[in-house]
Amino acid sequence: MKNKKLIRFVESFVLLPVMTISLPLGNLPNGSVNVVLTPTTALSQKQNIEASGLLAYNQADEQEAKLLKLKADAVDAYFREHNMPLEGTGKTMVQEAEENGLDWRLLAAIAVRESTGGIHACKSVTFNSFGWGSCRIGFKSNEQAIETIAKHLGGNMKSTADHYDNKTTEQILRTYNPPKIVKRYAEQVMAIMDDIGQTDMALTLPTKETETTNT
Repeated sequence: MKNKKLIRFVESFVLLPVMTISLPLGNLPNGSVNVVLTPTTALSQKQNIEASGLLAYNQADEQEAKLLKLKADAVDAYFREHNMPLEGTGKTMVQEAEENGLDWRLLAAIAVRESTGGIHACKSVTFNSFGWGSCRIGFKSNEQAIETIAKHLGGNMKSTADHYDNKTTEQILRTYNPPKIVKRYAEQVMAIMDDIGQTDMALTLPTKETETTNT
């Protein structure tokens, strides 16, 4: 036991090696000087680098949260402007869309096209504002409907992956409701998407310079 304690005590002095760096200095005879980085200095530099990395990560995470809120607000604002019952589901729609590789506006636009944003939701089943399964499939909540349909459209459900996986938004919509059933369905939904907001909402996020100016 004493030997182990002694080893740990010695190791505490050699956690970080002492490093030397040669820096050119023209006024010195040898033209250079050795700067010794002690373990304490090296550890401090390592901690500074880690802190910088953590700060950058937190800033990126904060930007992502702001962007998510901006998109969710745009969806809910559209529902609210048109007095649609699905107001308040914007955050769920955006989160599920992005988790499944979909355009953030797609689910909202489909709901608007299929049921006027929940006003004319399927009558024979519950919480189906998307016309999913030709109104033969119901859900326990709007959130469950959004989550389930997002997974299908993103190609993440085994039963429908062959239909939706690796497809563009237009291709997804042409599969969802083929032109032979509803002409220009894809174009109609994509027009609603444009009304909801820009494809890249990040362009509307205020920059640090803008925030500083506003304050």
